[in-house]
Amino acid sequence: MANQTHQAAREAAAVAGEKRIMILGTGAIAHRHAEHFISIPGCKVVAACDVVLDRVRAFATLHGIDKAFADLSEALAWGAFDAVVNATPDAVHKATTLQVAAAGKAIFCEKPLALNAEDAFEMVGAVERAGLINMVNLTYRNAHAIQLARRMVEAGDIGAVRHVEASYLQSWLTGSHWGDWRTDERWLWRLSSGHGSKGVVGDIGIHILDFVTYGSGQGIAALQARMKTFDKAEGGAIGAYTLDANDSCAMTVEFDNGALGVVHMSRYATGKANDLDLTIHGTTGALKVWSNTTDSSLDVCLGEDIHTQTWRRVECPPTPRNADRFVLALLSGVNGEPDFRHAAEVQKLLDLAFVSDAERRMLPVVLPPV
Repeated sequence: MANQTHQAAREAAAVAGEKRIMILGTGAIAHRHAEHFISIPGCKVVAACDVVLDRVRAFATLHGIDKAFADLSEALAWGAFDAVVNATPDAVHKATTLQVAAAGKAIFCEKPLALNAEDAFEMVGAVERAGLINMVNLTYRNAHAIQLARRMVEAGDIGAVRHVEASYLQSWLTGSHWGDWRTDERWLWRLSSGHGSKGVVGDIGIHILDFVTYGSGQGIAALQARMKTFDKAEGGAIGAYTLDANDSCAMTVEFDNGALGVVHMSRYATGKANDLDLTIHGTTGALKVWSNTTDSSLDVCLGEDIHTQTWRRVECPPTPRNADRFVLALLSGVNGEPDFRHAAEVQKLLDLAFVSDAERRMLPVVLPPV
């Protein structure tokens, strides 16, 4: 399917013309974006922008990009590009995206879309009013298994969804596979609200809630969340880092169709490196999805197998990456998924989880009108 997507991009480019892309922000994630977009037919990375001039120049040289800017306003004034890949830090997604939207440029934004739902929906309004192609890089949409599971749910293969179990489990607080969190600032900041962290909920919650809602084909109508922060160091701090961000979260949800579900996320899941699990139980079948950053699988219990609880592994065809879908959207003029509105709706769930934890009760999910 990925090859088919590239062929579709070539054909669309022949009609619409090659689309020009600027990468905004040149930190670690931006290198992956550069590699992906440079490899996709139908587009060309023509510029990079970062507030650190030396960094953006080095980035542009490394990836063979012609133009380098240290100021977004200057880049937008030049304007010889069609779309922006926003790889800036989370806290500046909103300000930079609003500038890009005001200039009439399509945008592919890193997750989370914003730091809270209010800001996220403001960004949604800006791109939708301007009629711009907009997508968010919720990376686990790249998993072959979740895409096939969604198609099977939409086709009615498991009947009506009745119960869902989901988890995103990591163990870097107990295992050394990603280094020593006690001495590595890459991990320490994720444990400290004073350094901008919203804990495991803010870090990986967006991924598992996207997995749940996309895979099941159901929105979440209500939720109740319980969060926990565990003692990890004497005095609750290591150097300048106060270790007060949540480490684990258990969530009960009710879906739009009345189905119930549980969603768990933790950094204390010893034995799990970086695992997303999703089981969708329907009236005539069930699906079990597993994914990590590089692989995924799908097991099904269908037909007569539901009477013996027999699960079978199915082959999942390759699916286009988010970057591929964004380029196709640019070329076709038809917006791709996941879009800004979906990401804002997931952010609403994350925001509500903190309120639910504080108030110790189930809360309805109320979204702004479309």
